Amino acid sequence: MDRKRLMNRRGFLKGTAAAFAGPVIARASALGAAGRPAPSNRIHVAGIGMGGRGTYVFGNLARRPGVQGVAICDVMGRRRETFKAKGLAVYRDFREMLARGDINAVTVATPTQWKPLHSVAAAKAGADVFCEKPSTLTIRNGRAMVEAIRRYGRVFQHGTQQRSAREFRFACEMVRSGRIGDLKSVEVYVGGPARPCNLPGEPCPKDIDWNLWLGPAQWRPYNSRICLSGWEGYEEFSGGGMTGWGSHHFDIPQWALGADETGPVEILPPGPEGRGGATFRYACGVNVYHMNRMGEWAVVFEGTEGKIAVNRGKLRTWPDDLAREDTRPDEVHLYRSTDHGGNFLWAVRTRERAVCDVEIAHRTMTVCHLGNIAFQLRRPLKWDPAKEIFLGDEEANRLLDRPMRSPWVL
Repeated sequence: MDRKRLMNRRGFLKGTAAAFAGPVIARASALGAAGRPAPSNRIHVAGIGMGGRGTYVFGNLARRPGVQGVAICDVMGRRRETFKAKGLAVYRDFREMLARGDINAVTVATPTQWKPLHSVAAAKAGADVFCEKPSTLTIRNGRAMVEAIRRYGRVFQHGTQQRSAREFRFACEMVRSGRIGDLKSVEVYVGGPARPCNLPGEPCPKDIDWNLWLGPAQWRPYNSRICLSGWEGYEEFSGGGMTGWGSHHFDIPQWALGADETGPVEILPPGPEGRGGATFRYACGVNVYHMNRMGEWAVVFEGTEGKIAVNRGKLRTWPDDLAREDTRPDEVHLYRSTDHGGNFLWAVRTRERAVCDVEIAHRTMTVCHLGNIAFQLRRPLKWDPAKEIFLGDEEANRLLDRPMRSPWVL
């Protein structure tokens, strides 16, 4: 497919589903009545990880025409009971669910240490994957995911929905079309790395399989603040603000720089050369500055002839008239998606790549991981984006991956 062409907005791209109120379960329409597809033509979707975000993503897909929610998996018994009451098959162990053989697509919204394993397992089982962000814990995790998705011929969508938002796409088209002249620098407003977890142990509720929640992460006692909501802030399970909001916001300069299959070549740690956080230098000469805080804008592009600031639902340019005219026919047109979930289902049907394909996800997550490594080592790093190794720095290369607790391997 020509990635510049516009997405067909009919079919699955009609409208955005409301927040989850229960999956679509076939009843009177099971034989294809009432204008709905027969079961053989429906996408059977299952969910792994059914917290707040996982429930929303699963429901957003399952309630659409031509889609049927069939099963969910979660290590928490109370969540399984909720979905069992809605008529779905429920599982504690994802391996049992994937062995069903009737699942076409899986949503993955588990803690970050689990997402690569769940995504690869789903691909091996023949299911396409909608994986929430942040999708990886290490750079090697990401390459393993790319290889598995390609080997098994699966569709992958990263839950970085800003690629399906008009303001971010338009900002990147303006940059790549030269409306602000030559791009000089980019500011990205996200927080910093995660911190080590020092929370005390607590009694584990009987309905939670804590050992399976930890999975490949090193053993530690249960704590409700980790399990129920706070895992993203601890380095044992994720990468903090750098990989959390960073997986959204660093994705935009990657898109604007045409770097979806590459990345920076040098990373500077926080210091006098930066603007609060790490600095990423690209081969084209552009510096991407990590501001190490959230701000009014997600991303600010500065060129020789103007500036563009963008965030969710808003965009501003200097001078003002830069954004008054939509992308012209003679300018750069990027992959257009107006509905992230709908784009994933379109890709499942057509076998085309989604707007935030696995290689794109991996390259953006790599930028985030490089930033965290720069914070940890506190020295300049040279990066080879083709070989995905640090140049002349074995200590840094040892941080490209981390051990997994037995029996889990990727």
